[in-house]
Amino acid sequence: MEKKYNISVEATLEVIGGKWKTVILCHLMRGKKRTSELKRLMPDITQKMLTQQLRELESDGVINRIVYNQVPPKVEYELSEYGISLEGILNSLCSWGDMHLTKVYGDKSAVLQEGILNE
Repeated sequence: MEKKYNISVEATLEVIGGKWKTVILCHLMRGKKRTSELKRLMPDITQKMLTQQLRELESDGVINRIVYNQVPPKVEYELSEYGISLEGILNSLCSWGDMHLTKVYGDKSAVLQEGILNE
């Protein structure tokens, strides 16, 4: 039997929901990344969780996994054409988060870690 949704946003959250997927997608909006680069950009994620999230995003067609035929093997991830269609949603989430942090903390720089996405 096919899955039924009560509201369309459930389908969106099924693909990009959770603590890490949107963060991964935001990093990939800035270009291709290797697993080790993503891990460095997201120090609090475990390797197991990163691998799992990347596999799920790839399975949903939101990212592409590019394997280079070389030694040692090289793998990169990038947004797929379908994944690029999420850019507006991701930018809106970031903007709302900025507004929320400013509302709650006044100076968002007091609670935002330094990083490429926070410039």
